[in-house]
Amino acid sequence: MGLSSLSLTLVSLLALSSYAEHNLQLIARSLAYTLEAAVVFDDRAAVQEALELISSTEEVASATVLNQQGQTMASFDATAQGLLGSGEQLIARLLLPQRVSQPILYQGQTIGELQLSGQGATLARFVLGGLFGLAASLVFSALGAAYGSRRIQRAITQPLRDLSNVAHGISIDRTFNRRVPATHIADLNELAEDFNALLDQLETWQQQLQRENASLAHQASHDALTGLPNRAFFESRLLGAMREARDSQTQMAVLFLDSNKFKEINDRLGHAAGDAVLIAIAQRLRGLLREGDLVSRLGGDEFAVLLKPIHGEEDALLIADKIIDSMHSPIELPEGGQITTSLSIGIALYPEHANNPEALVHQADVAMYHAKRNQGGRTLAQPQETLTP
Repeated sequence: MGLSSLSLTLVSLLALSSYAEHNLQLIARSLAYTLEAAVVFDDRAAVQEALELISSTEEVASATVLNQQGQTMASFDATAQGLLGSGEQLIARLLLPQRVSQPILYQGQTIGELQLSGQGATLARFVLGGLFGLAASLVFSALGAAYGSRRIQRAITQPLRDLSNVAHGISIDRTFNRRVPATHIADLNELAEDFNALLDQLETWQQQLQRENASLAHQASHDALTGLPNRAFFESRLLGAMREARDSQTQMAVLFLDSNKFKEINDRLGHAAGDAVLIAIAQRLRGLLREGDLVSRLGGDEFAVLLKPIHGEEDALLIADKIIDSMHSPIELPEGGQITTSLSIGIALYPEHANNPEALVHQADVAMYHAKRNQGGRTLAQPQETLTP
């Protein structure tokens, strides 16, 4: 656009220069005809008056009239009088002819000569206007180009930046629920849709993987039959509970439970009946415990209960009695009929009976066997100082 404006300005300038030269020649012919009588009669005042008149109405920088002998009769010089600016003088020298000569004729004979030079006021205004227009055109072109390029840059780079941010967030935070926003550029929008479709699949796979991992973790830490936490889960929770009790200087208890005559039930009524007994025990234990307590199946017909916190052995004995009482209700068997069972419970307290997880479980186990020898019920472990090595 700027190049076009410059070319148009140069062409117009050349055309105007040619027009100014032609106009100066017309002025010279007209003025020579006007001066004919004054030159014939050697009326220098009339010649001077005519020159000043034409100089005031036309764009003439200087005018000189010579007689037949080449002597100057009259002259006018706007430059010498300070009527022309330096810019106008420069433009006149560059674009206008230095001087136009026109013979003054009388009856076909040359009686004098008129010499004119033009001024560059009109050309100066045109050049300044052209330069201003060119500069304005360049400025507007630059602003338009900058605005257009910025819009194009935003239109192209913003979708790519959005895609990059989403990809970065997924790689760092695993936020597969994020999506790339739509864009007006067809190719980039198609890329965003393909990327979002890939994210849909990844999110589905991640959710499925999380469900499978959660299921595997649950299976690894829980008993398949009763749904209770298993021995490994119980031992890890027991270790953490003992640390908390030590730090807070509170008490906790472990109850070791064993189903009485469970082998007899299994042998006489079958494994389905034995499973029903274990499931019923698990459900009743779960229903009796407080929030924060834990019941686990250690294996076979053995269960363990973690009570935390407690205020003393009375709390543990009270819960053990409730567990024993809950076993009085008959258990429905899958093939019909009912059966009742009972539990032997050993109770060990921290820190009275042991100061580490293995010893605490062992003390509860020993107390449980004491209870079993006494035909069931519950037995409290002995304090550490009375234990035999």
